[in-house]
Amino acid sequence: MEEKNTFQIRDLNLYYGTVQALKNVNIGIERNRVTALIGPSGCGKSTFLRVLNRMNDLIDSVKITGEVLFDGTDIYSDDACDVIMLRKQVGMVFQKPNPFPISIYDNVAYGPRIHGIKDKKVLDEVVERSLKDAALWEEVHDRLQKNAMGLSGGQQQRLCIARALATEPEVVLMDEPTSALDPISTAKIEDLIETLKKKYSIVIVTHNMQQAGRISDETAFFLNGEIVEMGSTEDIFYNPKNKKTEDYISGRFG
Repeated sequence: MEEKNTFQIRDLNLYYGTVQALKNVNIGIERNRVTALIGPSGCGKSTFLRVLNRMNDLIDSVKITGEVLFDGTDIYSDDACDVIMLRKQVGMVFQKPNPFPISIYDNVAYGPRIHGIKDKKVLDEVVERSLKDAALWEEVHDRLQKNAMGLSGGQQQRLCIARALATEPEVVLMDEPTSALDPISTAKIEDLIETLKKKYSIVIVTHNMQQAGRISDETAFFLNGEIVEMGSTEDIFYNPKNKKTEDYISGRFG
């Protein structure tokens, strides 16, 4: 039977130099579900998200202990993990849209080309499929060679999602993907996330309680680098076991 968790994290601790940013984190990320990470600023949500595709490797002072199993393999075991391959399988969408200042087509084709796809017909298919999956194809199919910087903010963020999908990942990480967007663009991305979970596992950091409630299946509440509580979104929001969770959800602090 296939393991229901795509990620299994055990006893994870992360340090920036002498400062401990994550403390004894134990969590499973389920396949084809949306997992929301909530909690006040500076509580470790984004740091944890970056653990999942080793983005923290780019910071010299970081030290990690514990296990981060992706499809059963510890991604921090030097001999077992190809980081480039890991980032192909675990895509990332950032807070601010960050398209490359090149054509819409080349933005989406960028990842597949890095991974060796050169055939124009194959690339055309990948670009079309990824833009359709990101609910952007209808808006841009007649201007694929135009510079991506000419798109609106919401379109740019959907382009960044298409770019992440183009390498056919298993998991898509999203770090507050709608915080820089207007309400209409935010609603489009939320609808898109609901559709994407049929194909991908999604982990999203959000400060927006209503958003977490609307789009996620599971919610993990972080506080001071620890997971205070994790469970179904419905339980976390309407029947939390921990008083701190209840206080945060109800807006008493944070």
